Amino acid sequence: MFPGKLNPRMLRKMQKMMKDFGMETEDLNPKKVIFVFDDEEWVFESPKVQVMDILGVKTYSITGKPKKIKKEEKEIKDEEVKVEITEEDVELVANQCNVSKEEARKALEECNGDIAEAILKLSE
Repeated sequence: MFPGKLNPRMLRKMQKMMKDFGMETEDLNPKKVIFVFDDEEWVFESPKVQVMDILGVKTYSITGKPKKIKKEEKEIKDEEVKVEITEEDVELVANQCNVSKEEARKALEECNGDIAEAILKLSE
């Protein structure tokens, strides 16, 4: 932080001044620190981490060389799922709503095979 070497007396004096100004530091010893971004991750193995608390605001300083890992793009495709509509379902809807089997099948197809929804739709 400062050029040249500091003698222990000067270092203690600086630490006291920092404390008087509301500044405190602490060294942490984490095993790993990971930064996660949209397209990659930075992994620091055994980094040196120092926390500086200045009037209640903490600042973390990380020293080390990160291993950068690119994330694979995952494409999620919305696929339409074809629901199998049984003849029993068609008959049930047709009988409940007093409609033809063709109308019942069409309602079931529009409601993705949901019997209750098809009956409500035909009852309107």
